[in-house]
Amino acid sequence: MATATITSKGQVTIPVQVRNALGVDTGDRVEFVEVKKGEFAIVALTRSLRELNGLYRGRRSKPASIAEMDAAIARGAAESR
Repeated sequence: MATATITSKGQVTIPVQVRNALGVDTGDRVEFVEVKKGEFAIVALTRSLRELNGLYRGRRSKPASIAEMDAAIARGAAESR
């Protein structure tokens, strides 16, 4: 298992085996995607959309309605204050 320490500035060095598995190098960007509360996946932004296929499989059985999207946006705005 790869581990890292957070600096006082909130920075983390991604361990070499994780960088290699993600196929990222100096200057590449990664995104932290919340897969469930308190659990995140690191996604290399250098990947194509085809490689990301299935990443969110099982997350939702049907598309969100407009009302559900509006409610989620309102919750996010309220939490960011």
